[in-house]
Amino acid sequence: MASNKSNVNVKIDTQIKELATQLLAKMGIDQTTAIDMFYRQIIAERRLPFQPTVSLSIDEQITAAALTKNPERISLPTDENGNVIIDKETHPDIYDWVVNG
Repeated sequence: MASNKSNVNVKIDTQIKELATQLLAKMGIDQTTAIDMFYRQIIAERRLPFQPTVSLSIDEQITAAALTKNPERISLPTDENGNVIIDKETHPDIYDWVVNG
């Protein structure tokens, strides 16, 4: 029976290829079998077998971290003009943030 096979040629970072080849060998799988398995899984699931995501920027990571926190809410006194009065002794962290940013 004739084999109905096709070649796939890809360019990939040498170090990535070497590391993946080593890990696949530990699993008893060669590169051809791994790629065949990957393609078959795409067909079975009708999508990539993993969910690609966009990495968050550092600003987005900080914002997300801040949103998961539940900081203690405090009430700060104000003067007659509505300006907040921050006592350095009572709230040193807030004072430092206001003064130094």
